[in-house]
Formats: sequence, structure tokens, C-alpha cells
Amino acid sequence: MSTTTVETAAATRPDTPAAPKRVTRRGESSPAARLVYHGILAFASLIALFPVAWLVYLSLGPDKDDYLHPGGIWDKMTLDNYTFVLQHTKFFDWLQSTLIVTLGTTAIGVIISATTGYAVSRMRFPGYRKFMWVLLVTQMFPVAVLMVPMYQILSDLQLIDSYLGLVLVYCTTTVPYCAWLMKGYFDTIPFEIDEAGRVDGLTPFGTFARLILPLAKPGLAVAAFYSFLTAFGEVAFAATFMLSDTKYTFAVGLQTFVSEHDAQRNLMAATAVLIAIPAAAFFYFVQKNLVTGLTSGGTKG
Repeated sequence: MSTTTVETAAATRPDTPAAPKRVTRRGESSPAARLVYHGILAFASLIALFPVAWLVYLSLGPDKDDYLHPGGIWDKMTLDNYTFVLQHTKFFDWLQSTLIVTLGTTAIGVIISATTGYAVSRMRFPGYRKFMWVLLVTQMFPVAVLMVPMYQILSDLQLIDSYLGLVLVYCTTTVPYCAWLMKGYFDTIPFEIDEAGRVDGLTPFGTFARLILPLAKPGLAVAAFYSFLTAFGEVAFAATFMLSDTKYTFAVGLQTFVSEHDAQRNLMAATAVLIAIPAAAFFYFVQKNLVTGLTSGGTKG
């Protein structure tokens, strides 16, 4: 009797519930989807890194025509190209010129664009809207149209073949864009901060320097990065206004390896790799603020 009762109870006992399946929450990707996303990102990263890796690979070839037969570079890799560039060219003169021009353009351009953007964002003076559109119109003229009048102006000011002249020319390119960028970023900063500064007795410039600028670091980083790259890679103005080969910037100095009848592509590749180091270092210092500055500066027009 007891045995039958035990068997009946065991038969009627409910089965142990299985572990609940993991439910994918709304907005959460499944493991398969994440695997696909990571695969796409890895493939895109390889595509982005391939030109850089290929340039480094070509720079290790000892002959100027090795780019025609890249497979043969592997067995004769050498650092002689880098040694030649550093010891037998004006590379360090180009480095000095590039740093002077790029850092000067960055400093002057960011200061002017930041003050301009803040003034248009906070102050309502007659014609402030038209002023911003005038800055935008200046970006519509091609380099070929501006070259002759700029050369005439710099010649009258005796700024041909001078760092200051080239910096001022680059500022005419970077300031209009950066002013628009900074104006959009300053629009995202509450106006109450300016009012609080005035209540505390700060002047408008004191409010701008002590309260607004610390909050605008991401926007300043984007403006500085744009100004730096513009001056770093520009060729036409630098080749026209800088006459001394010791005052060439990197972009112009790189062209000295190409003549009418010859092109030393191995030396060009090695120089290009060395040139990328300062730009990569500058990007490393400002990259923390780049994404924030780019997205915030575009939220308001």
C-alpha cells in the first residue's frame, strides 16, 4: 500500500522547471548580430590601415622602382631610406618650418575663431547674421582665384618668404570655418552661465575666459585639429609664398623628390612615414575631445 502511494506521488509530482531562456531586451543585439558587427568593423579597420601599412612597406625598399615589384622588397628590406632622409636632406629644416607654421596657424586661428564665434553667439549687434554669411562666402573662392591678390598683398607688406605671411594666409582659410564651428558650440552652452558671471562682477571678457572657454574645450579641440591639418597638408600657398628651400613645409619638401625626369619614390615613402608622426601625435593629444566637439557643435545652427 505504501509502495503504491509513493509511486503515485512520484508520478504526479511536477517536473523540475527548466532554466529560463535568456530574453533579448529591446535595443540589445543578439550574439550573432554582435559577431557580424565586429566582423564588419574589423574588415573596415583593415581597409583603413592597409594604405598606411603599404606605405611603410614601400619605404623599406632600397630602390626607387621597387614599387613596381613590391614582392621583391620582402627579401631586401632596409632602413637606408630613413637614414638618407634624416642625414642628407633638409628634413629638420622642413620640420622646423612646419611646426612654426602649423602651431602659429592653430594658435592664432583658434583665438580669432573662438572670440568671433562667442561674439556672434552671445551679442546681437547690427549685421551679426550677415557677418557669418560673409565668412561662409569667403570659402567659396578657389585657391587659383585667391593666389594672385594674396601674393600682391603679401608682397606689399614684405611678407613673401616669411612664416608670418603664410600663417596669415592659412588663417583666412581656417578662421571662417572654425568661427561657424565655435558659434554652434557656444550656442549649446546655457546663457545663464554668462549671467551668473556678470552677477559675480566679471567683465564680458572675464566671463568668456574664465567660465565659457573651460566648457568649450571639445569645440576648441576640433577647431585646433582642423587648423593644424589645414596648415600641415596645404601645398599650393606654401609652394608659392615660400621661396627658400629651408623654409619649405613638409608638404612642399616632399615634392623635391620628384623632378621632371626622375621620381625617388622610396625616399618619398620614407619621408611620408616620418611626416605622419607629428600629425599622429597631435591627434593623440586632442582625440579625447574630438567626438564631443564635432557632435555638440552641430546641434544648433
